[in-house]
Amino acid sequence: MDAHGIRLDLDGAVATLTIDRPAVRNALDAAHVAALGALWSQLEADAAVRVVVLTGAGERAFIAGADIGEIRQLADAAAATAWCAAAQAVLRGIEESRLVSIAALNGVALGGGLEVALACDLRLMADHARVGLPEIQLGLVPGWGGSQRLLRLIGPGATRWLCLTGEPVDAAEAARLGIVERVVPGAELLPQAQALAQRLAGRAPQSLVAIKQLVRDGAALSLQAACALEAQAFGERCVSADGREGTLAFLERRTPQWSGR
Repeated sequence: MDAHGIRLDLDGAVATLTIDRPAVRNALDAAHVAALGALWSQLEADAAVRVVVLTGAGERAFIAGADIGEIRQLADAAAATAWCAAAQAVLRGIEESRLVSIAALNGVALGGGLEVALACDLRLMADHARVGLPEIQLGLVPGWGGSQRLLRLIGPGATRWLCLTGEPVDAAEAARLGIVERVVPGAELLPQAQALAQRLAGRAPQSLVAIKQLVRDGAALSLQAACALEAQAFGERCVSADGREGTLAFLERRTPQWSGR
C-alpha cells in the first residue's frame, strides 16, 4: 500500500512504514506528516498489528527534515505555532501508541527527521548515517519536540551541544550519547529491525503496552511513585491470563501461547 509517499507493508503482526520521497530526501511537509498520522491510526485500530518499523527509502536519508520551503510560506507566528502543534500531535500519537515502534535510520535524520525517530520506542542506525538538530543554522529552533525529547533521553549538556551547534553526529557518537540503541551495517539495518520487530511481536501483547507506559509515565514521577506504579502493573499482569500462561509455560518448559489478556 502506498499513501502520499509513504509505503505500508504488513508481515503478520509487524508493519513497516517507509517514507519514500527521493526527490526531497524523504523530507516531510504537513501533508505527509498528516498521512503518517493517518496510517498510524489505521495500524492502531488493527488488533493483529503489534510492532511498527519506520524507515526511509534508499540509503541517503531516513528523513532529511521538515520541508523548508513550506516553513518559508508560514505567514505569521500563529501559523508557525499551529504547524508545529499539528506535527507534535502526530508524534505524540506515535509515542503514546499501544504499538511498539522501531525507527530504522537508514541515512541522515536531521531536524524533523530526528524528531520523528525520537518519538519511537527504539532506534537502530546504519553505520553510515548521521543525526542532528540543525535548526539554529537556519535561525530557528526545533519545533516538533526535538529539544524536549532529546533532553529527557540524553540530558541537558548533550542536548545543548547538539541544539546550539546544530552539528550532526555520526552513528558511533549517536550510540555513545544514547540517541540510538544499536548501530549496524547499512545492508543489515532493515533485516535486523524487522527481525527485532518479529521478536517483540512474539511477546505478551499487554506486557508490551504496560512496559511502554511504565517507562513513559515513570520518567515524570519520583522514584517512589514510579516504583509503586511498577508494582501495580506487575500485580495486574501477574494475575492476567497471559501472566498465568507465561509462568506455567516456563515451569513446563514450553513456548507460551499468548491470548492478549
